[in-house]
Amino acid sequence: MIALVDCNSFYASCEQVFRPDLRGKPVVVLSNNDGCIIAANKEAKALTHIPMFEPAFKIKDLLIKNGVTFFSSNYTLYGEMSDRVMRILKEFSPLVEIYSIDESFIDLTGLTHVDLVAYGHKIKERIYKYTGIPVGVGIAPTKVLAKLANRRAKKEESNHHVFVIDTEEKRIDTLHWAKVKDVWGIGKKHAKRIQETGRNSAFDFTQLPLHWVRKEMTVIGERTWRELQGESCLPLERAPKPKKAIGTAKSFGKKLTKLSLIEEACSYYINEVSEVLRNQNCCANYLQIFLQTNYHSERDKQYHNSITVTLEVPTNNTFILNAEGKKALHKIFKPGYRYKKVGVCLSGIVPKEYVQTNLFATADEKVGLMEAFDRINQKFGKTTLTPALMDTRKVKDWELIKNERSPRFTTQWNEILSIE
Repeated sequence: MIALVDCNSFYASCEQVFRPDLRGKPVVVLSNNDGCIIAANKEAKALTHIPMFEPAFKIKDLLIKNGVTFFSSNYTLYGEMSDRVMRILKEFSPLVEIYSIDESFIDLTGLTHVDLVAYGHKIKERIYKYTGIPVGVGIAPTKVLAKLANRRAKKEESNHHVFVIDTEEKRIDTLHWAKVKDVWGIGKKHAKRIQETGRNSAFDFTQLPLHWVRKEMTVIGERTWRELQGESCLPLERAPKPKKAIGTAKSFGKKLTKLSLIEEACSYYINEVSEVLRNQNCCANYLQIFLQTNYHSERDKQYHNSITVTLEVPTNNTFILNAEGKKALHKIFKPGYRYKKVGVCLSGIVPKEYVQTNLFATADEKVGLMEAFDRINQKFGKTTLTPALMDTRKVKDWELIKNERSPRFTTQWNEILSIE
């Protein structure tokens, strides 16, 4: 059996943990630069006239009028709270596949003589007791069925956020209950194609001939079809797969015209992605830099461009990548524009031990330096050591707008919650 544990309204729930006065009240979280609503708890979702992904400035008065508390994104807090939840899940099984920041699959193989409903409640209650985060638990023989069980656990109040598919009757009943579009692995296009055949429920989908599924939905659709039948085709991953590309791109808090400030932001992002690359013990063959103005603006001149650099030797060295990134940025920067965003992306990623040099390349003599660099930053804080190009005194000139960000209660000494 497999359990899927999914945190309820995760970002909003993280904010409520440290603001118990907001329990039972509507809470939303805004995207980068306080742009639009990206997360909402059930109380906020109940206010149907407050749409998701709507620009916050358009509905700010509406949020205030309805007593909705809104927060800027606090990804440092969310990431640390996620780590706490995942550590607790590992107490219940030696094999936990972290699927996303707020959900994981758990291997329950061997628990044949355990009351799985009680076990699901035990998982749910321990996570809430230790972290304050509410979760839903779905348990079933396959991943796809576990996803549906989790959905049913949270949709039907009588289940108290735990639902187990442990009989053929429950499997069939759940397939009749679920819509095709609710099935994990069936996208909008395939859902539409299935509905055009007159099938609307997950059960209807399982009644389609396998040859039709294989032809119209390829092997991915076939796996989903088989999983709904109770045949396990998607094994749990013991470790996350290395990323094929690592990138980041954030809008500036205000539009920039100076190359020097854009260089700092670009350096900051390169520092971030190269650290991720080193953490998975890999190197990159290519570095892409892109730059753009705000295409939503009607009064600004528009410009966007990108450039990809083929690195002499695959690397994860922040200083080498910064040097190449700076040269690339100079090639695509044009004066006279008000820029809104710069982004970086590392691709052509290979394991570090597979890197081959060439006859003319010089050896990377800064390997030990980067190891020391990472150890110091891990111990004393993310930006204790930075490349000189990152003039952190000027970060305020380009950093994200986060006027409503809550304190980083769990990772910053000067922001720890104090009780008087």
